[in-house]
Amino acid sequence: ANTQIPKVVGFERIAQQANDADWHRAARFFWETVVDERSVAIGGNSVREHFHDKHDFTPMIQEVEGPETCNTYNMLKLTRLLYAAEARPEYVDYYERALYNHILASQDPATGGLVYFTPMRPQHYRVYSQVHDAMWCCVGSGIENHVKYGAFIFAHEGDDLIVNLFISARLEWPEKGLVVRQETRFPDGPGTQLVFETDAGIDLRLRWPSWAADDAPNVRINGKAHAATVSADGTIYLQRQWKKGDTVSLRLPMTTRLEQMPDGQDYYAILYGPVVLAAATRPFPGESLDFYADDSRMGHIASGEMCPLERTPVFVSDSPDFADRIERIDGEGLRFRFTGRVGEPELAATELIPFFRLHRARYVVYWPFSTPEKLAARQSTAAAEEAVRLELERLTIDKIAPGEQQPEAEHDFEGVDTEAGVNFGRHWRHAAGWFGYTLRDPDGEARYLRIDYWGADAGRTFTIEMNGMVIAEVTSTGEHGAEFVSVDYPLDEAVLAAGEQGKHRLRFVAGEGSIAGGIYGVRLMRELPDK
Repeated sequence: ANTQIPKVVGFERIAQQANDADWHRAARFFWETVVDERSVAIGGNSVREHFHDKHDFTPMIQEVEGPETCNTYNMLKLTRLLYAAEARPEYVDYYERALYNHILASQDPATGGLVYFTPMRPQHYRVYSQVHDAMWCCVGSGIENHVKYGAFIFAHEGDDLIVNLFISARLEWPEKGLVVRQETRFPDGPGTQLVFETDAGIDLRLRWPSWAADDAPNVRINGKAHAATVSADGTIYLQRQWKKGDTVSLRLPMTTRLEQMPDGQDYYAILYGPVVLAAATRPFPGESLDFYADDSRMGHIASGEMCPLERTPVFVSDSPDFADRIERIDGEGLRFRFTGRVGEPELAATELIPFFRLHRARYVVYWPFSTPEKLAARQSTAAAEEAVRLELERLTIDKIAPGEQQPEAEHDFEGVDTEAGVNFGRHWRHAAGWFGYTLRDPDGEARYLRIDYWGADAGRTFTIEMNGMVIAEVTSTGEHGAEFVSVDYPLDEAVLAAGEQGKHRLRFVAGEGSIAGGIYGVRLMRELPDK
C-alpha cells in the first residue's frame, strides 16, 4: 500500500506545479477511496502492508501486521497537499483522527521507541524500536512524525486566519503583525481559547468539527456570548478588528459514539469526539511480553502468542446501538466504562481510555458485538474457526504470501519471466520461467511443505524444487473448481540435509511452454494438522 501513497503525493505535486486539474482529481479520488473505504477507526490502513478487499476486513481482525505507520505518515502528507488546493472540512477531520489515534499512539512515551505495525486484532499488542537495535522505515518517518504536530494547527487563506486543530500553540504571522496563542486541554477539556498578543486586522475562521455534539456553537469573545453560526464548509466566521488581549473561546461538545468495521462486520470501535478509546486486557495472566523489538529481520512484528478471538470480550446488547451504555468515569482525564453486559465476566469492569495513552499492553480497539440470543453460537463458531487457525500457526515454521512485496523481500525473492496479481482477495505469483524464495528453519524442524493453489487453474505443468532437488512434479487439472486448495508435500532427509545454516532454497520451475503456479501461499511446517 505504501508504494502507492507516495505516488499519489506526486500526483498532487504535479497538479500544483502544472496547474493540472486531472492530476488533482486523481489524487483526490485516491484519498477518498483510502479514507472512506479502506481505513479503520484510528485512520490507518492495510494489513501486511497491502490493501485488502474493501468488502472484507477480516484480515484486519485476524492478522497481527495491522496498519503501518508509514502509510499514515504519507496519507497526512497527501492530506496537507489536498487541503492547500481545497480547504475541505473532511481533510481536517481525517487529519485530526489519524494524528491523535495513529501517529500519537505510535511512540512509546517512556523510551521514544517507534511502532511499525499497529495490530487491530483484539488482545494483541505493539512492539517499539530500540535506539541501537532497530532502524525501519517507520523509525525514519516516525522521527519526523513527532516533530510535525504544529504543521496543521493553523492555516490562512488571504487575510483569513483558520484554526484547524485544537492544540496548544503560539502563532507568529509577521506579514500581518499578528501574534496569537491557542490555549487548550483538548481532548481532556471540551474547549479551546485564542488569546491575541497583538492588534490584528484579520478575519478569524474556527473549525466546527463533524463530531461536535451540538449544532449551535458556543462562542465567547472577551468572556461574553457571541451569536455565531456554522457555514456550509464547517467553519465559524468571526469578523472583528482584534485588539491585544482579546480572547475567543469555543466550546467543543463531545459525545461517545460507535463506528462499525467498514465492511459491516459486528466489530465496533468506540470514540469520544475524535478520540478512539481502547482497553488494556490480560488474557494470559502472569505472562511476560517483550514490548521492545530486537535487531532481527522480523523484529518489527509483535510475534507473541495470539489470543483466541473467542476470548475477546463481547459487548452484549439487544441492538448495536449501545453507545449509551458507555459512561465517563468521574475524575481527571478521559476514562470510561461499559455499564452493560460483557461476554467475558472477568472483564465486566474494563476501563476505556484513549488509545494514544495505552502502551506496553495487550489491548482491544475493535469490540465484537452480539445480542444475548446469538452470543453462545457466535462464541462457539469463533472458537472452532480460531482453533484451526491457531493450530496451523503453531505448526508453521515459516510462511510466505507470494505476490506481496514485504513477505517476498523478507524471503529473498528471485525470478525470471514472472508475474503477480490478486484473485478473490488473495495475492498470487506465477512464472513462464521460474521464481523462488529462501525459507528459514533455524531449529531443523521442517517436515512438510504446504502450497496453496487456486483449484480452477488447469493445463499448467511445473516442478517444485528445494535445495536443488525436485520434490514434486505438478500438473494442474482444474478439478477442484473455484476455491483455494492446499497440498502438502513431505520433505525427505536428503532434501533437508542439503539446506545451509537453517535455510532452504525453494523454486517453482515452469515446464516447456507452460506456467509455474499460480502459487497463493507457502508454509514450511513441523507436522500436519489433524484432519
